[in-house]
Amino acid sequence: MDAGPYVLPHGMLRSALLAALRQARNPRRPRARGTDRRGQIPNMTPMTERPAEVATRTVPGHWEGDLIKGARSGLAVETLVERTTRLVILARMERTDARSAREGFTKKLRHVPAFLRKTLTYDRGKEVAEHKRLAERLAIQIFFADPYRPWQRGTNENTNGLLRQYLPNGRTCRSIRSGS
Repeated sequence: MDAGPYVLPHGMLRSALLAALRQARNPRRPRARGTDRRGQIPNMTPMTERPAEVATRTVPGHWEGDLIKGARSGLAVETLVERTTRLVILARMERTDARSAREGFTKKLRHVPAFLRKTLTYDRGKEVAEHKRLAERLAIQIFFADPYRPWQRGTNENTNGLLRQYLPNGRTCRSIRSGS
């Protein structure tokens, strides 16, 4: 049995194939995601329990929220986007802890009429660990998107992408005034 010209020394075929890749190196392998050692947010209501009218965007009062963090600083900007009208509310935060987020959301959303505060959909960030207190204060239902599913809050993710034009990652959030 003749193997012919296809016999190469051990490892030579692999290096020849790697050289043909655009980067000429091993393909990147995703790292294994470890378990979050900071604990889970208690009493999360999953997005599957959210009312069906939220998906239709016909009734105003359904919000999506997120946090845009500044580079190398503890400052951040909370973003709230109403799904129907696309109204955007921004709040500057000095810290990104749960208490600061709750106070910031409460301060901004309490000026919104109660009939326009029905639901708030958020990711599973630790900054909304006090979601029960926020829900009680504002009489709003809070739902959480599934992990690693940003498209479930697409309006907010798109808005954050547009805001990054004015708040690029290398810039700190210090130049943002609270009242603006």
